[in-house]
Amino acid sequence: MTDTSTYAVIGAGPSGLAAARNLQRFGLPWTGYELADGVGGLWDIEAPRSTVYASAHLISSRTTTEFTEHPMPAGTPDYPSHRHLLDYFASFADRFDLRAGYRFGTEVAEVVPDGDRWVVRSTGPGGIPQEQTHAGVIIANGTLSEPNVPDLPGHFDGELFHTAAYKHGEVFAGKRVLVVGGGNSGCDIAVDAVHHAASVDISMRRGYHFVPKYVFGRPADTLNGGRPLPARIKQAVDTRLLRMFTGDPTRFGFPEPDHKLYESHPVVNSLILHHAGHGDVTVRPDLERLDGDGVVFRDGSRQAYDVVVLATGYRLHYPFVERSLLSWPEGSGAPSLYLQVASPAVDNLFVVGMVEAAGIGWQGRYEQAELVAAYLAAQRSAPERAATMRARASDRSSWPDLTGGYDYLGVERMAYYVNKDAYRRAVRAQTAELGVTP
Repeated sequence: MTDTSTYAVIGAGPSGLAAARNLQRFGLPWTGYELADGVGGLWDIEAPRSTVYASAHLISSRTTTEFTEHPMPAGTPDYPSHRHLLDYFASFADRFDLRAGYRFGTEVAEVVPDGDRWVVRSTGPGGIPQEQTHAGVIIANGTLSEPNVPDLPGHFDGELFHTAAYKHGEVFAGKRVLVVGGGNSGCDIAVDAVHHAASVDISMRRGYHFVPKYVFGRPADTLNGGRPLPARIKQAVDTRLLRMFTGDPTRFGFPEPDHKLYESHPVVNSLILHHAGHGDVTVRPDLERLDGDGVVFRDGSRQAYDVVVLATGYRLHYPFVERSLLSWPEGSGAPSLYLQVASPAVDNLFVVGMVEAAGIGWQGRYEQAELVAAYLAAQRSAPERAATMRARASDRSSWPDLTGGYDYLGVERMAYYVNKDAYRRAVRAQTAELGVTP
């Protein structure tokens, strides 16, 4: 099937829905591809590649995360569960009639350029192969579906699995559990395990800053009303505030962070400190090797376990497109894209959702999608402005600084991390320069 005027949207999670909605707003035809049978992405716990677990909630608050044009309904908790969020995305899709544009139960196998067009090859329901030519492609399949599984030396006789395979705390009943990794998922799952396991340890390679969900009775990310502060001032003020509410986590055995606050994603979970303080969770050093019925840690100590959970994060996963088309440097954790969106290597290939920043929410992804739609619309109605943006995308020396003055930790998972305020200013400015409105 061929309709070269349409644009492909890969994914029906929040980023895919934002892309589809903005193409719709700008009057651009589109076709969506989604592996699952409905919308919601990873927030549909039953979806084929969902990595959400039963106790999962947002780590940012409702009002800082929701789409501006579609607020969450009255009565939604400050930190909604995956059930609330699946209902929310379903209501977003239904309000704007987005389901009709999607091919559900369809897995994209290959995206290849064909002159100035793009061929999308996919496998539909029943294993039927499909092929369609599009004017452009927006990759929006999320960032948290492909587990990052380290190659650990040794062998383990018990159960070993990544957090991507975890759903319910009952799997830990009566067992000695080790969680490897101290990020948000690792701490969540350690807290889950406390209520079921015989013992719970958490192995941490580096220290983190722990942020409570509530400060002075309000969601912590709403305190300054969204007003940006210079990086050094915000770090100094918020570090002191955190010490007032969480104390010094090293008292409980957590490593001292090797970075300042906001230079890596903080752990939004003070319950892990609560349980460590009560002796429910024991903090262990970095894991050195698996060792039969247990593990050996970097300090030479050894402990026996029944279950080892790898909370070692996720890798960007775009297996259907050549990495060179995304200007993905060898050894880097992420493609090098203009404003985290547009490929400098080829025209009309975009990624929406490949951005992480404290507090950026889904509205930040929506603004990415708005930029893409405005650019595609400008190609038709204001080609000279579209050409200016395209030239800028191709010239890395002209790219704006998106750090906001923060010195981000140089690890793979931070490869596409930005400062929310600097990033949204840059995206909005580029969209305004295109001069195209829905």
